[in-house]
This record gives sequence, C-alpha cells and structure tokens, in this order.
Amino acid sequence: MHNFSFQNPTRIVFGKDQLQQISKLIPPGSKVLLTYGGGSIKQNGVYQQVVQALDGFDWQEFSGIEPNPSFETLMRAADLVRREKIDFLLPVGGGSVIDGTKFVAAAAVFDGDAWDILAKGAKVKAALPLGCVLTLPATGTESNGNSVVTRYETQQKLSFSSPLVYPQFAILDPTVTFSLPPKQVANGVVDAFVHVIEQYLTYPVNAPLQDRFAEGILHTLIEEGPKALSQPDDYDVRANVMWAATMALNGLIGQGVPQDWATHMIGHEITALYGLDHAQTLAIVLPALLQQQRQGKRAKLLQFGQRVWQLQHQDEERLIDDAISHIRAFFEQMGVPTRLADYGIKADAVDKLVAALTSNGMLKLGEHGDITPEVSRQILQRAL
Repeated sequence: MHNFSFQNPTRIVFGKDQLQQISKLIPPGSKVLLTYGGGSIKQNGVYQQVVQALDGFDWQEFSGIEPNPSFETLMRAADLVRREKIDFLLPVGGGSVIDGTKFVAAAAVFDGDAWDILAKGAKVKAALPLGCVLTLPATGTESNGNSVVTRYETQQKLSFSSPLVYPQFAILDPTVTFSLPPKQVANGVVDAFVHVIEQYLTYPVNAPLQDRFAEGILHTLIEEGPKALSQPDDYDVRANVMWAATMALNGLIGQGVPQDWATHMIGHEITALYGLDHAQTLAIVLPALLQQQRQGKRAKLLQFGQRVWQLQHQDEERLIDDAISHIRAFFEQMGVPTRLADYGIKADAVDKLVAALTSNGMLKLGEHGDITPEVSRQILQRAL
C-alpha cells in the first residue's frame, strides 16, 4: 500500500426529512446564495423545503446551471456573489449543480482570470464555504473537492480539485430521488460504478481493505441498480444507491492505491464534442479501454472477475473477456448503450477526439501513464 494522508471534512446528514437541518448547518448570519439547475426541484417539492429551511437567512437564488455546467453561466453566478457580498453557497441538485457551485466558490474570490483554475491548474488559495443538498446520486461530488466545468465556446471540459471546496455538509434524503427520470437513475448508477473501477481496476499494491470496500460498492450497485429502475419508490433501494454513489468517490477507496481515470478523460472529450451525457461516455469507453489495457490490468481483472462476477474459468483469457462482457451487459441492462454507434457517432469522430485529447494535454493517461494519443485512438476504435 502506498503512503497517504486522508481527511474528509464533509458532514453527511442522511435519511428522510433531513432538509430541515439546513437551518442548523449554515452559520448564523450568513448571506446565502441558493443555486440550482433547470427547476425540477420546484416540481418535486425540494425547493419549497429548502426555502422553508432558509427562513430567517438573508438569501438569494441563481438558477440555470446546466448539465455539464458551463463556465460562462458560472461566471455570471460568481459576479452575483461578488456584487451581493454572498458569503455562503448552497447548491441543490445533482453533480453538475454542485460541481458548478464549487467552481463559483473558488472563482468568486480568485485573484486573476478564473479560467486559469481549469486550464492552467492555478492554485486555489481561497474559496467561499458551501453546503449542499443532493438530489441525484452519481458523482460523489457531495463529499469531495472535485469539480468539472465545460467551456462551450472552446469545446473544453476540464476539472480542478481543491480541499477548499469540500462541502461543509451534504444532505442526502433518498426520497427526493423517487421522481427522477429512469435515464438519470441509470446514468447515476453507471457513473458511480465507473468511479469505483477507476480506483480499483489498476494493479495490486497489497491494499486488501480498499479492494474489499470497492468490491462491496460494486456488488451493491449491481444488485440495487436494476431495482432502482423497476422499483422507483422503494426507499431502501434508493438509500443504498445513494450511499454507494457517495462512498464511490469520497476518497476512502482511493487511499494508498494507484488510480486510472483515463476513461473519464477520454469520455470528457466525447461530451465536449458530441454532447453525450457523462455516464453515457463512460459506458462507451470503459469496456474498450479494459480490453486495450488488459495486460497491464491483468491481475486486477482476474480478481474483479472472480470476486465481483463469481467467474471461475480456468482459462484466464476467457475469464478476463467475460469480466469485461459482464460490465457491458450491466450497463446495457441499466439502459445505457455502450458503443459510439449507438449514439450515431461514426468512425470519423475518432480523429477529432484524439486531436482534442492531444490539444488538452491528455498525452500520458492511465495508472502507468502509457495511454498515449495513439493508444486512445485504439480504444476509441474498439468503442465504435
């Protein structure tokens, strides 16, 4: 196991009727900006509960944060924060709203061009405090310091990470997910699943506890994901999916182990150029990447096949093939297609995607840094 330093400062408030805790969790006297997306929180009653909990606070709202939140929209929010002297942010929504608000927290107090945080890796030295209300379990952003932002003008989807943008608290009420469309539920399960794979399916470093944690999350998603589609108002199912998605990327299973993230980097370019949902791109790239990288990942692929899918083939090559096939079948079972052609994307897209990866400096991806643009090309060709 590699050395590590781990701290997760986010307080998780989990369960039914927990939105009322907001008033106790935001520091008294705060001037609050409530942020959200397209307005679905007004249809499912979440907005009304949050407004009630904010009674007594000086607060304003900013709506319209998109899926794959746009830099342009977020800078308008940052301008509002500065103009109105906001000192606490409260995103209510899924990963895009929370990711976007993390960027606002940093951008509003950044000395210089805030785009440098994403494009040049400029250090975040300060950020406004934030808490969040999660309405779509998927990304794990509710309890980590990561954020992904898209600049549509230049077709770039870039990320940053800082301990200063960890939410101070995250309210997770599974009942608010009952009204989610099946597509969003499916995307969330796939996203969480791939988050685990990025931290688990690399190479062994004698970290059995992290491995078992990761395998437990994968088992839970495999068992509960399809139920979330067929039993949309089952509280226990939704609770298990929500908690699994949080645990997938709160930092715990990634401590002391190598991590990959090439699937995400390649997937970001598909979203930026072709507008696919984030989880859809992950479902496309992951099976192809695992086939391409099967030798470097051999030991963990065998472990994954045996422990997660209970495969017992004596032929190791067949076992690896079947393990990857099981991933593809699971994504398809969740209703998320796994090939570029399924989304009308043809072979001529490969050159464009490789050019975008190269332009954005994605030259040495993966846990070994051996996924060059040429290897990315081979992965994308496998994904056709």
